[in-house]
Amino acid sequence: MATKLTTGLTGLRLAKHPHASLKHYYDRILAVTAKMPKDSAYRVNTEAIVNARRSVVTQESDLNLLESKIGGGQVEELILQASRELSLARKMLEWKPWEPLVEDAPKDQWKWPM
Repeated sequence: MATKLTTGLTGLRLAKHPHASLKHYYDRILAVTAKMPKDSAYRVNTEAIVNARRSVVTQESDLNLLESKIGGGQVEELILQASRELSLARKMLEWKPWEPLVEDAPKDQWKWPM
């Protein structure tokens, strides 16, 4: 297998330890979502995606196959996505979107199409 010299994406450097980086981020995301209610839509959906991706990372040592199986771009992009998801998960924990609204939503706010 040829060594990858660049991502070909401006500003996105090669990952030195992609498997370790992805596992690290995925584990941290799961630790944050574990603090959310079990029936929270964000928790349920995020854990499903992260667990599926983490499974691929632990089972697949070939980066090209890993990228292909996950289907989210290059491994460096996956690391960036995971980093951003961790940031969002922390914000979601702070925002608590699973709690009831503080006040009723305006009439027809959830109606579509208007």
